[in-house]
Amino acid sequence: MPTSPSDTLQRFYTAFSQLDHATMAECYAPEAEFDDEAFSLRGRDQVAGMWRMLCSATRKSGAAHWKLEFRDLHADGLQGRAHWEAHYTFSATGRRVHNIIDAEFTFNEAGLILRHRDRFSFWRWSRQALGLPGLLLGWSPSLKRQVRSTAANNLRKFLALPPA
Repeated sequence: MPTSPSDTLQRFYTAFSQLDHATMAECYAPEAEFDDEAFSLRGRDQVAGMWRMLCSATRKSGAAHWKLEFRDLHADGLQGRAHWEAHYTFSATGRRVHNIIDAEFTFNEAGLILRHRDRFSFWRWSRQALGLPGLLLGWSPSLKRQVRSTAANNLRKFLALPPA
């Protein structure tokens, strides 16, 4: 059933605030694309798998510290944007992160997300999530490549596991 892009954004971020990856996945079109500083994903299965992995890790290691704030949800025709801030414990290091993200979206005629691009300061994120290595190297392309490679490998391993 078609929905409006505005409704999709509201549904997506409400589900995200509750770590409800299944509802988040329903907001994407089958041919969806997602890009941010850590991931470049193609197809709803990969995108949904990433959200399932991230929500599961947060539930396991830091749900008590999880907080998502979102605002400025806007959709105009088939384009949209949002601002969101996540407070969480980075599972790989146990360090607290406050990430500030601006998102851009493209929707299909049914109001589902076709393209989702999250933008944030990688250096700011890496200083918080990785500590000293992020402080010293967070500006460098080599650290970004390493983080992207690790994220892709973690997702590949996660998707190979039977669903819990």
